[in-house]
Amino acid sequence: MFGRLTDLICGNEAANAVWSPRATVQAMLDVEAALARASAQTGVIPASAVDAIVAACDADNIDAAALMAGAAAGGNLAIPLVKQLTAVVKARDAEAAKYVHWGATSQDVIDTGVVLQLRAALDLLDADLQTLAHALADQADKHRATPMIGRTWLQQALPITLGLKFAQWLDAVTRHRARLADLRERALVLQFGGAAGTLASLRDEALPTARALADDLRLALPALPWHTQRDRIAEAASFLGMLTGTLGKIARDISLMMQTELGEVAEPSAAGKGGSSTMPHKRNPVGCAAVLTAATRAPNLVATIFAGMVQEHERALGGWQAEWEAFPDLARLTAGALANVKDIVPGLEVNVGRLSANLNATNGLVLGEAVMLALGDAIGRLDAHKLVEGASKAAVASGQSLFNVLSANKTVSAHLSPERLEQLLDPANYVGQAQAFVDAALTQHRKYQDTEH
Repeated sequence: MFGRLTDLICGNEAANAVWSPRATVQAMLDVEAALARASAQTGVIPASAVDAIVAACDADNIDAAALMAGAAAGGNLAIPLVKQLTAVVKARDAEAAKYVHWGATSQDVIDTGVVLQLRAALDLLDADLQTLAHALADQADKHRATPMIGRTWLQQALPITLGLKFAQWLDAVTRHRARLADLRERALVLQFGGAAGTLASLRDEALPTARALADDLRLALPALPWHTQRDRIAEAASFLGMLTGTLGKIARDISLMMQTELGEVAEPSAAGKGGSSTMPHKRNPVGCAAVLTAATRAPNLVATIFAGMVQEHERALGGWQAEWEAFPDLARLTAGALANVKDIVPGLEVNVGRLSANLNATNGLVLGEAVMLALGDAIGRLDAHKLVEGASKAAVASGQSLFNVLSANKTVSAHLSPERLEQLLDPANYVGQAQAFVDAALTQHRKYQDTEH
């Protein structure tokens, strides 16, 4: 009756469906059906056996409880799956049942099934990454010149623009889109090697059957089977982990900016979203929380898959098996995190008034560097640093603005007019190359879009 009760907090329906138990079984059955068609095409099995095998390759024909029990006894899902599949085929065509799973080994079916699921998962991620990239580009362009305070070590540093923050996120997302495209070429490949990776049981028809099977499944045919060479799966896990980390970075920034004391942005509001069970005034960053949960869990799942790369000889004892839950969980978490960020970014509520107030919270102290550099041209950098540092301390002690303290200083007045000093202490005039960097990120985004199409 119930699945995992938190599946929609850190996941989403589409990705959960791709990696559901039923989808996992169906993916393996899809491999078995394709194997029958390919084997008949190359004359390995009679063409008369194909229809009965293909018709039986439906997850509704499989007893899930018996499959689970058989997997515990046999060590993997494919052994009891093939047993049940053979029984279903035999009930329809006893002769055809002789040719179920011909020439393959359990790992061929399990790995290729995972690759089929990975392809579906990457399709979902690709679409959501494109949507997110466009949303980030729109926000970066809209807030290209919106000044805000930049923070280092959680302390106010120098002015930046809100557009630059969006642009930095966009820049990373653009790279992830390119990584995903590269990953498809290396990871979406057939696994078909037979018992020890030699396809000896298929004799002279081994390579033609492998080619026919790859073509049927619309997968690339690798140069050789990869039973214990797990770099493809590890690369996919690495991509998922890095993407989740970037999404976590975005969620961390948004949630920090959403704190009551800052109030610079807020997640989009919706009925029943972000409330507290006891405090009616609360508006919690629940989307960010889900993303940060995924970002906390993902590294350990990536580490599990990396640890499993150290495998024994031609077939693994434990390392491969460790992937079976870690990899789907990682893929689900990444998809859920991406879906959350994709929904947050375009509807993000920006409070320009709070951005301005926080930028001026120090009464101009964060612009001390601008004044120091301007004075340094006249009196030398070291002396200018000492003067502005002293003025900053005096401003804090007296509660005055930095402008008032500096404008009363004779050395400053001798070299900087009040108008020039006011200009130097305007945050909008000290954002450096922020707007140029926004433009660069937007250019990269558009160039990637043009290349993709």
